[in-house]
Amino acid sequence: MTQILRIPQIDLKSVLEDPNPHIDLKIQAFEESTSSFLKAVSNYKNRSIQQITERRAKGAAEKKKIAEKCQAIEAETNQCKVKEIELMSILEKEQNERKEAELSVSSLKRQLSALDEKCAALEDEIKEYRAITDSLKRERYNERTTLKRHASNLTPEVEVLETALGCVIEGLENNQLLVRFTRVDESDLNREFSFILDVSTRSYKVLKTSPPLPTLPALLDNLNLTGDINRFIVDIRQAFYKMVNV
Repeated sequence: MTQILRIPQIDLKSVLEDPNPHIDLKIQAFEESTSSFLKAVSNYKNRSIQQITERRAKGAAEKKKIAEKCQAIEAETNQCKVKEIELMSILEKEQNERKEAELSVSSLKRQLSALDEKCAALEDEIKEYRAITDSLKRERYNERTTLKRHASNLTPEVEVLETALGCVIEGLENNQLLVRFTRVDESDLNREFSFILDVSTRSYKVLKTSPPLPTLPALLDNLNLTGDINRFIVDIRQAFYKMVNV
């Protein structure tokens, strides 16, 4: 604790009456007090300088730290800007891809709609074809029934003709008859001769003969004049016979 020096009270009258007047100024105490004061001032100065130095060092460290932090923030900001540019590029690319995908989807939807329309049209056509097919099946069934009825009436006559001529008569599709002969070629009785007769119209046609028969046109003209199929079969057999044996 700092001591407070008090100025001593001087009795000037008694001092003057003394033959050797003397006043004690307490120089030593003053010097000690001054020395203490100067020492205190010096200590304060040193403390102040030390505090200022510490504060300056701390400020410099904080400034450096702030500067480093600013650099780090600036570097991070630059990285963020680079990433932002990359993300903007990716976003733009995704937007373009999305537009292309939307256009593709729209195109596919139009194609699907067109296909649906085609499918609907095909279904209508299929229904028409099915109706036509059903109608044709009914007609074919009726035709077969009619042919079977006629065949049942002609069976005895055909059997007689097949036995007499050594031939086999088969019905083919589209109102065609296949007639096959054996025992025609005297050198090979198992050799087969045949022809296909189209009886779908009143104008009869021979679609094929095996082997080819040169006299066929004349025989066919006679058939169309007479309409006698049995006679035509006999004539064909005789023509084959003459062709291979004479």
